[in-house]
Amino acid sequence: MNSLSPHYYFIADLHLNDHQPQITAHFLQFLRDNAPLAEAVYILGDLFDFWVGDDEQSELIAQVKQQLKQLTTSDVKCYFICGNRDFLIGNRFAEETGITLLPDYYPIDLFGKKTLLCHGDTLCIDDVKYQRFRRKVHQKWRQRLFLCLPLKWRVSIAEKIRAKSRADKRQKSAEIMDVNPAFTAQTVAKYQAEWLIHGHTHRQAVHYGRKSADSLFTRIVLGDWGEQKISILSVTADGFRFIENLEKSK
Repeated sequence: MNSLSPHYYFIADLHLNDHQPQITAHFLQFLRDNAPLAEAVYILGDLFDFWVGDDEQSELIAQVKQQLKQLTTSDVKCYFICGNRDFLIGNRFAEETGITLLPDYYPIDLFGKKTLLCHGDTLCIDDVKYQRFRRKVHQKWRQRLFLCLPLKWRVSIAEKIRAKSRADKRQKSAEIMDVNPAFTAQTVAKYQAEWLIHGHTHRQAVHYGRKSADSLFTRIVLGDWGEQKISILSVTADGFRFIENLEKSK
């Protein structure tokens, strides 16, 4: 941990999977070389492309668990808010990695700035079909039933849901899949936040909104990760910046 220049890292939407090993390599490098220098790392959802239960095992999952555990045992805090793809990450995964699971909305003080953290999907209320689906799959009794199914069945169901989600997205406008400005402002005002940091939309950017007649807020959107790109938000006492090259973040 770098006590001389304290900073925090925020990432989201890596969608780790076996078909894009370079993204996993980027993430493991980040955890190994960059994250240990931070005060804390916040993962704001969709770390994995999908998650069917903490009993799922693979070489990718084992590598991620091991590197996260190494990070958290080195006194770097790591926090996780579930996304729309990995909302079934639970206590077993948290115990094995040392991460701290956070609720859908989580306020923090970031160098004197009241900051609200979330994945971002809850802000996209114009996507009525998705919100209806989200309410169903977040019901605890449905989750318990799903987790009782054999692992192979869960994987098969998840793959069908992903295929349907991809098909649905092709029929939706970009506006519907983005956050609703009015609802976002209301949410920020509810938590009396000055900053909002979220992912989900895959549109790295900084926006400025109005939560009341005389009060503005800053909305920082994390980008997704790909084979040739990363998106890491670094926040220090001097402000924030996006890191798109791991060598530059050392």
